[in-house]
Amino acid sequence: MSTLLLITSAPTSIHAWHALGLAQALQQKNEAFRVFFYQDGVAVANELQWVPDDQRNLKTEWQKLSIRLPVCVSAALARGISDADNAKRHQLSQHNLAAGFELVGLGELADAVQSTERLIQF
Repeated sequence: MSTLLLITSAPTSIHAWHALGLAQALQQKNEAFRVFFYQDGVAVANELQWVPDDQRNLKTEWQKLSIRLPVCVSAALARGISDADNAKRHQLSQHNLAAGFELVGLGELADAVQSTERLIQF
């Protein structure tokens, strides 16, 4: 069964951590799944978000999965997160999309919803 994890919760939310836990479990069981970061969930892809040394870093934990990490481009830009291409396009002086994350359009979410058997939103 394929699963789509739609992460809309901010990285500080316990729900965002539950999404990671489910992704790790699905990966360990070799079950098909995809993720999509949307709304406040896009903040996990902010390279400039500081996490104290004594706390787990959600961004780093997602990167360790070595899976595709699509992030809604509109939601990201609205929250001050940009890749190099969008920074240039929108005349921004810097970019801060974390390594391993990718800015994509909502069409990708629509395709993922149509091709999955189960959608779980966090």
